[in-house]
Amino acid sequence: MNQPVRQTRELAEGTVSAAETPRLSPRELRAILGSLMLVMFLAALDQTIVATALPTISHQFLDVSNLSWVITAYLVSSTAMAPVFGTLSDIYGRRVMMATAIGLFVAGSILCALAPNLLVLILARTLQGLGGGGIMPVVQTVVADVITPRERGAYQSYFSAVWACAGIGGPILGGVMTEYLHWSVIFWINVPLGLGAAAVLLPAMRTLPHHHRRRRLDWAGGLLLMSSAIVVLLVLTWGGVRFAWLSPEILAMLGAAVVLAATFVWHALRSPEPFLPLPLLGGPVVPYAMSLGALAIGSIVGLTVYLPMYYEVVYALSVSQAGISLIPLVAISVGGATLAGRAMVRLRHYTWVAISGQAIAAVLFAVLAFATPLPLWLFLTLLSFGALGLGTAFPTSTVAIQNAVARHQVGTATGAANFFRSLMASFVVAAFTAILLAVLGARLSITGHGIDIAQDVPVADTIAAFRAIFAAAAVLMGCAMIAAILLEERPLVGPPQTGDLGE
Repeated sequence: MNQPVRQTRELAEGTVSAAETPRLSPRELRAILGSLMLVMFLAALDQTIVATALPTISHQFLDVSNLSWVITAYLVSSTAMAPVFGTLSDIYGRRVMMATAIGLFVAGSILCALAPNLLVLILARTLQGLGGGGIMPVVQTVVADVITPRERGAYQSYFSAVWACAGIGGPILGGVMTEYLHWSVIFWINVPLGLGAAAVLLPAMRTLPHHHRRRRLDWAGGLLLMSSAIVVLLVLTWGGVRFAWLSPEILAMLGAAVVLAATFVWHALRSPEPFLPLPLLGGPVVPYAMSLGALAIGSIVGLTVYLPMYYEVVYALSVSQAGISLIPLVAISVGGATLAGRAMVRLRHYTWVAISGQAIAAVLFAVLAFATPLPLWLFLTLLSFGALGLGTAFPTSTVAIQNAVARHQVGTATGAANFFRSLMASFVVAAFTAILLAVLGARLSITGHGIDIAQDVPVADTIAAFRAIFAAAAVLMGCAMIAAILLEERPLVGPPQTGDLGE
């Protein structure tokens, strides 16, 4: 921005109060936001960078059966910790929890690089996931502390770009480092970058406003929430792949998840200071904004996972070409996020951008479902416009949530939003997997980390399977549009003009 951060107002218990943030210079603001983007990039990168190194790791440790845990351990632990760190940042402060998250992430990375066997690597990935899962919500909460709600949408696009770069670059960097250096380098690289970001970020965070409120920590509620989340994620990860959906193992885990979730709700309703206040998830804003963001992230993650198979079979692209063909989906969604963020700065009725975007995405994905196969250039064009519309959900949902809750609950609400986004992503991937197995099951091989083409799959069968997948994506976008329509549009506090990191 051209001037120090202006006065930041907060929504507290439904009323707006004037609470000034420290007057940060443009240089200080760039340092904070740049460091936040770096640590967020590292956390997002480690969700995907290991995938291309798995064959090499398997060869070194001579263990294939447990290899999937290298990815699963990180995803499960990071998802379960998102609401925990969000809530803890509201109790103990952003700086303390950011330092803790970076410390866990760096320590886990070192242990991963030094792992002498697969078991140690899996345990280290779990520790790394604890830190990575904490980084995401705390980063978004710190952004809420230094940028007013009206301006915040514009800055969210930068973080969407970071997430997209990590998603695209992860497998590529992992493959290059594994092939030309050593698989452990993909973990060693986190150490200097993580410590460097912490060295810049943590001192700068001393000047940030203190919006946390000390209260008694509800350990029982936190453990119940984490336990239920872990069981649900294992069901979504293993169901239909490692175990049949109606197998005793899956049914037992589903039963355990229901019991744990019900116990959590019972405990939260009776606790004077619950870990996650259930009223926070109600009202005319938060549930619809969370649904909007979760449906959008679920759709883009599900398509990103399985579109390479479509490209390879239907268009006969190589593995590298299929990876490059993901760029229109992932990268152009950032353009949608930027469009929505800029609109939130200038428009009073900002939700209409997200409503229109989800409607466009729903229509275009429906077209893909009925018109596939198409020439590759036309397919990528329609996919790109669909991604543009889909991306408008991200800043709208995040800013709407943070704008609607009390300042001392922003971390809790942000952590919960990240938690439900991860759960929805896992659900959509599981649903798309079920569709592929239903249509192509006899021709696919089930591995510990997903499904692979076991033999030549007829193009017609693959097209039929992906028509169903595109139709499912269209339904998800239609539901996202409805959530955006139901989302109450509250005025965003802040100046009507935008800032820019580069100014």
